[in-house]
Amino acid sequence: MSAIRPAAVVVLAAGEGTRMKSATPKVLHEICGRSLVGHVLAAAGELEPQNLVVVVGHARKQVTEHLSSVAPHVRTAVQAEQNGTGHAVRMGLEELGGVVDGTVIVVCGDTPLLTGATLKALSETHSADGNAVTVLTAEMPDATGYGRIVRDESGAVTAIVEHKDADDAIRAIREINSGVFAFDGRLLAEALKQVRTDNSQGEEYLTDVLGILREAGHRVGASVAADHREIAGINNRVQLAEARRILNDRLLTEAMLAGVTVVDPATTWVDVTVTFEQDAVVHPGTQLQGATHIAEGAEVGPNSRLNDTQVGPGARVDNTVSNGARIGAQASVGPYAYLRPGTRLAAKGKIGTYVETKNASIGEGTKIPHLSYVGDATIGEYTNIGAASVFVNYDGQEKHHTTVGSHCRTGSDNMFVAPVTVGDGAYTAAGSVITKDVPPGSLAVARGQQRNIEGWVARKRPGSAAAKAAEAASREESGEG
Repeated sequence: MSAIRPAAVVVLAAGEGTRMKSATPKVLHEICGRSLVGHVLAAAGELEPQNLVVVVGHARKQVTEHLSSVAPHVRTAVQAEQNGTGHAVRMGLEELGGVVDGTVIVVCGDTPLLTGATLKALSETHSADGNAVTVLTAEMPDATGYGRIVRDESGAVTAIVEHKDADDAIRAIREINSGVFAFDGRLLAEALKQVRTDNSQGEEYLTDVLGILREAGHRVGASVAADHREIAGINNRVQLAEARRILNDRLLTEAMLAGVTVVDPATTWVDVTVTFEQDAVVHPGTQLQGATHIAEGAEVGPNSRLNDTQVGPGARVDNTVSNGARIGAQASVGPYAYLRPGTRLAAKGKIGTYVETKNASIGEGTKIPHLSYVGDATIGEYTNIGAASVFVNYDGQEKHHTTVGSHCRTGSDNMFVAPVTVGDGAYTAAGSVITKDVPPGSLAVARGQQRNIEGWVARKRPGSAAAKAAEAASREESGEG
C-alpha cells in the first residue's frame, strides 16, 4: 500500500448544480445516509492519501461547514469563480503549495457510487505503468453528455473530447471519461499552466492536460472501471434516485451474502452505516438508518423505520418507528409503537401496540402492552403497566421523572404525575391518578367515589332512545314485561 499511496486526492465540489433545482448545494444532497461528497470522501479515504483536499465554490460556507462536521481532517481550497475543472485543480494544488511530489488523484464530488476498490485499481495501474496521467474510463450504453475517450491504433489515449465540442464521429464513441484521474503531481502542475480557454465554454478543461502531456512525450494511460454505474455523476433528482437505488441494492446484496435475510429488497432501504449480524431478518417496507445495528436472529418489520437503534439478539420489532433506542435480547416491540431517544428496553421486555416511550429505562421482562405514554421514567424488572397509562412528566415548564419498581402491577387508565415513585411489588388501582409515592407492597387507590343517580335519564332525557331502553329494562326486571 505504501508504494502506491497517493500524495494527494483532490475532490472537485465547487459547482452550482443548477439542474438539481434546489437551495441545497448539489454535493450535499444525500443518499443512503451520506451526502454525495461524503460518499466520495469515504472512497478516497480508503487510499489513505497523504493529503485530502476538497475544492469548494458555490455555497462554500454550507459545504465547508458540512465537511467540518463529517470529515474534519479534510482541507478545503476555494474556487471563487467556476472557470473550469482545470482551474479548480489548480486551486486545489495551491492549497498544497502549488506543486506536489507523487501521485495526485482527482475525483468529482458528485459520484457517490465510486468505490475505494476502483480508485485503488486506478492508482495501481498508474504506478505500475509509469504513466504521467491515467484516466478512469468506462463503457456506457448511452454516453450523452460525457467526454469521449479518443485512442490511437495502439490503444493509447490521445484525447478526451467534451460532448459539446465533439463531432458526430466522436459522439459515437461509447468509452467515456469519468472525470477521475491519476497524475504525476509535478507534471500536472506544469501542464495546468499551459491549459487554454479557447473552447465553447471559455473554461480551463482539466482534460486538456492529457493532450499537453502526450505532446510532451509523456505516457497517457487508462484504467477501465468494471461497472460503468460507479462513475455516474449526479446532475438532477432523477439521477439522484437512480443512484440511491443502485447503492441500496449494493448494500443489501452485501448484507444477504453475509447471512442476513432481506425478504423484499425492493421495499427495504438501508444507510451505509447500518450493520447486521448473521441470521437477522428484515421484512418488507423497512427503513434502517444511521448507526442502527440488527443483532443475530432479530427480526425487524414489516413497515418499520429505525434510526440509530440497536436491536438485540432474537428481538422482534414490528410496524415501529424508533429513534435512538436500545432494544434488548428477545424483547418485543409493536405493532404501531413509537420509541423516541433515550428509550432502553431490557431483555425480554415488551413495548406494545400504540405505546410511545421517551427517555425511559424499562427493566428485564417488563411489559407496557397497550395505548400508553412512558416518558422520563425508570421501570424495574417484571412489572406490568396497565393499558391507557400516562406518565405525566411535564408541568408546563420542567420535565420530571417517574420511578416504578420491580414486580409491580399498575391498573389501566393510570396517570403517574411526576415526580413520583411506586415501590417494588406495589399495585395501583384502575383509573387512579397517582400523585404521591406508593410504598413497596402497597395498593394505591386514587379515584373519586362512584355515585349512581337513579332515574336521571328519564327526568333529563324523556322520550329519548336511552330513556325507552331503560324503561323496558326496568319492566323486564320487575316482571311486568
